[in-house]
Amino acid sequence: MKSVTLPGGASMPALGLGTWRLGETNAARKAEVAALRTAIGLGYRLFDSAEMYGEGGAESVLGEALRAAFAVGDVTRDEIFVVSKVYPHNASRQGTIAACDRSRARLGLDRIDLYLLHWPGSHPLAGTVDAFEALCAQGRIAHWGVSNFDLDAMRALQRADPDARCAANQVWYSASQRGVEFDLLPWMRERGMPLMAYSPIDQAALAGNDVLEGIARRIGASAAQVALAWVLRGQGVVAIPKAVRADHLRDNLAAADLELDDAALAAVDAAFAPPRRKSALAMI
Repeated sequence: MKSVTLPGGASMPALGLGTWRLGETNAARKAEVAALRTAIGLGYRLFDSAEMYGEGGAESVLGEALRAAFAVGDVTRDEIFVVSKVYPHNASRQGTIAACDRSRARLGLDRIDLYLLHWPGSHPLAGTVDAFEALCAQGRIAHWGVSNFDLDAMRALQRADPDARCAANQVWYSASQRGVEFDLLPWMRERGMPLMAYSPIDQAALAGNDVLEGIARRIGASAAQVALAWVLRGQGVVAIPKAVRADHLRDNLAAADLELDDAALAAVDAAFAPPRRKSALAMI
């Protein structure tokens, strides 16, 4: 598995697993825990969650799967990279700290590896950054960052974080959602800040795209794998698709090693043109 480097030199896997919509019902819990255990067995080491997902349910499901995997020696804590997020309405200085402790308890972890502000909110960024730094100093998180921040929001964050300690920004980025390429992604690359791409297959919509299917047939892959490989083609980008079926988990993981040739890249550009002007940040 290739990796990306965070500011400061730490690394994280370039492809991981999202947990959005897990933990929403008790009836699905056993199957969801099993799916996460399968993912760990296949080699997934990066897991993305949030207190918003299932109102803590996704963190709880992920925590149960991790505890079971640790207990039987399938993986060690240091091999796993866990990302979670604080609700904007909880992101005051004290609210952020309390939310982080609740997330750690649900995950069953002493430390969250990367803790994000889920999207810009009404609390002053300076207070949120101060809380993040306090959590880092106490070892409750290793790194912090943001999610759903466009370039204007990143510049506002820069004023609250003059030492440039923000480690990542998680946004919707896919072949059909390329707006970040106009200004945000170049700005982040100049600063060595990874972009985490959520919904890199557009919640499976790109898995049935005719152009991607044509590329896939030519190179012996699936359209979903082409979509993921396209997102991962550039420097400093991480993809976190969500999947629960074993075959999808396996195929997505294999996409991290898939290299697209010039003809494939040109075909994607023809079907989904690169942005020529600034646009509003895509969000789900």
